[in-house]
Amino acid sequence: MAGRKDYIPSNTQMFDIFLRNVLEYVRKNQEEWKNIPEDVITSLTELHDHFSDLLKATSGQHTSAQTYARNEAQAAASKALRAMVNQYLRFAPVSNVDRVEMGIPNRDGILSTVPAPSLPAAGTLAFPALGLIEIRDIHPEGNRSEERVRYGVRIYYGIMGTPGENKRFRLSERPLTGEDLPHSVFTRQRRYRFDFAGERGREVFFCMRCENSKGQAGPWGKIISAFVP
Repeated sequence: MAGRKDYIPSNTQMFDIFLRNVLEYVRKNQEEWKNIPEDVITSLTELHDHFSDLLKATSGQHTSAQTYARNEAQAAASKALRAMVNQYLRFAPVSNVDRVEMGIPNRDGILSTVPAPSLPAAGTLAFPALGLIEIRDIHPEGNRSEERVRYGVRIYYGIMGTPGENKRFRLSERPLTGEDLPHSVFTRQRRYRFDFAGERGREVFFCMRCENSKGQAGPWGKIISAFVP
């Protein structure tokens, strides 16, 4: 049986157009979605700019070394794009219509019968080094057998302090529920590490929710907090 066609174009010109359109669409909706960290978008934009420069350099007569550099840049940008899609663009608040507009295929109906998670997510905090906080043993609280219907966990977080243009994770008030936390990341792993090296000594808050493949979320877990070491 033939494999499913990759939605990311391999042709250099088509890849350039595809990635440009995705980035423009994400930028246009960034304020509404709020789930994609700025540094993720910036990093992918820089990779795209680098690839585009190399693509232009190989549009005319060029060397095999220039072709190699262009292909390496395309591979790096493609890998970063796929990671952003899988972590941020396959779930709410990004809709099926949004994905169609970006050229990202929606999930087929195979997992449509998987129900929304019914249990809150839980985990424990660890401090592997200065500035680092890691959430470990992430799982549905009380019944690990439900992991078969858990597609992943979204971790909401925020740090106490005065909000500002360069302080997007900051909280002006202590959160009462997970809905008060301004940012989130999605993971399928049993642990997730945060680097808060520039926030040492500040209190950080986390709250998690299980999500299935359709982006349906379970109940909020408990708010957990710690001071950045």
